[in-house]
This record gives sequence, C-alpha cells and structure tokens, in this order.
Amino acid sequence: MRLVVTKSAFSAFFLQRPKIKTVTETLGDFVRYGYVGLPLWVFAEQIGVPIPAAPILLAAGAIASTGRMNLFFLTALALAGALTADLIWYRAGYAHGSRALGRLCRVCLEPDSCVRRVKNLLEKHGLRSLLVAKFVPGLNAMAAPVAGTIRMPWWQFVAVDSLGIIIWASTFELLGLVFSKQLERLAVYARRMSAFFLVVLVIAALTAYLVRKHARRQRFLRDVRMARISPEELKQKLDRHEPVTVIDLRHSLDFLPEPYTIPGALRIPMEDLDKRNREIPRQQEVVLYCTCPNEGSSAMTAVKLRKYGITKVRPLHGGFHRWRRLGFPLESEFGPVPPTTAQPARCATCEESSAP
Repeated sequence: MRLVVTKSAFSAFFLQRPKIKTVTETLGDFVRYGYVGLPLWVFAEQIGVPIPAAPILLAAGAIASTGRMNLFFLTALALAGALTADLIWYRAGYAHGSRALGRLCRVCLEPDSCVRRVKNLLEKHGLRSLLVAKFVPGLNAMAAPVAGTIRMPWWQFVAVDSLGIIIWASTFELLGLVFSKQLERLAVYARRMSAFFLVVLVIAALTAYLVRKHARRQRFLRDVRMARISPEELKQKLDRHEPVTVIDLRHSLDFLPEPYTIPGALRIPMEDLDKRNREIPRQQEVVLYCTCPNEGSSAMTAVKLRKYGITKVRPLHGGFHRWRRLGFPLESEFGPVPPTTAQPARCATCEESSAP
C-alpha cells in the first residue's frame, strides 16, 4: 500500500504536466505595479540606462488583452516617461551642445557615426525622422540632444517627438496584445526554469553585449588614434604663411548656426569627401576640424584621406570650438564675424580622448 502511494506521488510530481497559468497569474506583479513601473522603466531606457523597454511594452499589451489594464492609459504613461527623458536630453543639447553629446557618447557603441547619422536624417527628412528614431538603436539615444544642439524649436520637437513616442509604444503594445497567448507560454517556460539557469542566461547575454561593445569601441579607437595638431601650432603655421590646407568637415546643421571658418579653410562636409577629394593638395600638410564628439569625423576622414594618397594629414585638437574659445581669428563669407563675448560649449570628450 505504501509503495502504491509512493508511485502515485512520484507520478503526480514528475509526470503530470503543470497547468498553464493565465496571463494575469503569470504577470501578476506587472498588474500590481505596471502603472508605476512602466513609465519609470521607459524613462530609464530613454535617459541612457542600458535596459530595453520593448519587453515591458509587450507585457503591457498582453495584460491589456485581459481587460485588467487600460491600453490607452499605458500608452499615455509611456509617453510621459519617454518625453520627460527626451526633454532632459534636448535641454542638455540646447544648453551645452557638444559637451552633452560627449557625455552621452560614452555609453554608445559608435558615438560619432550615430551623431552624424542623426544629423543626416534631420537634414534629409526634417522632423519626420523623429517619428522613427525610437525604433533605431543609436538614433534613439542621439535624436533628442542633437535636436537641441541644432536649436530646433522646442514646441516642434515636443509635438513630433510625442507622436513618434506614441507610434513606438503603441506598436509594441499592440504586438503584445495580438500575441498575448504566445507571450503567456514564454512567461510560463521562464517560470519553470531554475533561478540559477536564468541568472546564468542573463549574465551570458550581458557579457556578450559588453564584449561586443568593447571590441567595436577598441576598433574605432585604433582606427582614429593619431597625432593631433594644436590650435596654437596651426595658428603659427598660418601666421608664417606655411603651405597648409585647412578643411572644415562640419555638417551643414553645425555650420548654419555658426557660419564661420578658420581663415582660408576649405569647406568639404564629410559626406562629400569621395567626390571632392581631388580638391585637396597631395603634397601639402592637411589639417581637418569638426565639432563632433571625440573628433571622430576628423580622425575617420584622416584615415580615409591616407587611402587616397594624402599622407600629411592631422585632425585639429579640440576642433572648431577650441579654436574659437581661444579667440583665434575666424572669417565668414556672409559678413564680419561678431566678437566672442562668451565661451561656447566645450567638447569635453574631444579633449579627454584626443590624448594618445
């Protein structure tokens, strides 16, 4: 009799298939704390914490399918969290320019290319680019501070960015609503796993992400590591009329607010380099400058110019902002250059990272 009871207990424990929980039971914690957790989670992602918001938006849609939470209210909360973070970055970019971008770039895989891509999108598609920025890694983080840096009117930024956030949040919430059954099964399978296995899985994924980030960052730094020329040295060369070609690589969105150049500089945006590289003398020393974080555009252009046979090329240490901050001469084809009455925003990352 005892053996029968033991066998039945064994079967019940190991062989009986557990009953699959409902969405509400599986995600009960989300039901209790979702109205608070959702906006906080979305805000954290948009402010720069490396935690994806897409999974929690999918879970919100799955819960809304049960009628326990209001989908429109969840979308409004996601809008509040994301827009608050975006306005903080917009204000930082508006007030501090390249310094704000430099701080954000420290947690980005390809900081300088991200900044350049955002500016290219804003120049080509205007405000419409903000409608899709949330779906594109890198552009998501850079869009708000770049919009502030180029002095986009705040009311235009708020209007279009809000619509983009609504589209982004609603897309993932609707996907969660449509595929709620599949998400339910995934949640059940996750609960069946041991805590140890889940911890190992999360650590492995995080390690892979960090290794990939470090490898790409090191490759970028290796490509752009080279000697810079200081503004003081360049000014001495210009004053002595030495044969040196200065090239302004700034994006047009950076040039329009400050339409000034170093005297004698040749304006060739980085995007036009392939078709205009013949304008650059091959035998003279070439100095490049930009306003991007890490002086990335100048350094990457220097690498490219060396492939074209232009070997005497160096980026300007600190770029355009440092030259102007030091009060060195500028010229403009649009009229006299106003005197500098205050120091422009420093590109702190440029100065920190330019040292070998």
